[in-house]
Order: sequence, then C-alpha cells, then structure tokens
Amino acid sequence: MLTDRYTDTIIDAALEEDTGQGDITSQALLPTDLIGKAFVTVKEKGVLAGIDVTGRVFIKVDPSLDIEILIEDGVAVKPGDIAAVISGSVASILKAERVALNFLQRLSGIASLTARYVAETKGTPAKI
Repeated sequence: MLTDRYTDTIIDAALEEDTGQGDITSQALLPTDLIGKAFVTVKEKGVLAGIDVTGRVFIKVDPSLDIEILIEDGVAVKPGDIAAVISGSVASILKAERVALNFLQRLSGIASLTARYVAETKGTPAKI
C-alpha cells in the first residue's frame, strides 16, 4: 500500500515536471480571484481507480480547493459519469488538472484491464 508520504513525493515530482515554476498561460490570462468548478467526467467504460490520488493533486496545488468525490475507486463507470467536482480558484484547477487526470487515467486503465483479465479467466484455475 502506498503511504501518503510516498504518494506526495510522486505527486510533487509530477507537478514540478508539468508546471515547473507555474502555469504561465493562466497567470497571464486569468484573474487570481476567478472562481469556478471543474467536473471530472468519465470518457470510457471501465473501472475507476485513483480518485483519491486525483483529489490529492488538486489539494497539493491549492489546499483551499473543495473536492467532492462522487464515485469511489473500484466502481464500474461509463461515459458521462461524473467522478468528482472540484470548486475554487480556476487558476489552481487548471494548474493541477493535467497531472490529476494523468494519474486517474493511468490507474483506471490498469484497474479496467485487470477487471477484464479477471472476467476472462472466470471458471478457470487461473488466479489474478
């Protein structure tokens, strides 16, 4: 199981790689006090995984963001499902969104493929 400290180290490295010293476009174009909402919308059928890590990315960028998780890890999802809602500073949401979604897509892809393997080996002696 991943510890919070280990997870935070990975998140910090990913954020540093993605934004370095900041999101120059958002800094140039968005008022610092602009508030909004982002909806984490499912694009493909599968199994959701990594929603807590996704939320953690947003909180690492801006602890004042409000994260509402609507679908928990391990739940089968379909296109159009809303997995989470993030509210707060638009600049902060934009700074975190690419890294957050990268984690969510990667972890959900692994969970979805694993679920497929489990389903395909059902009734056989294979154990996954």
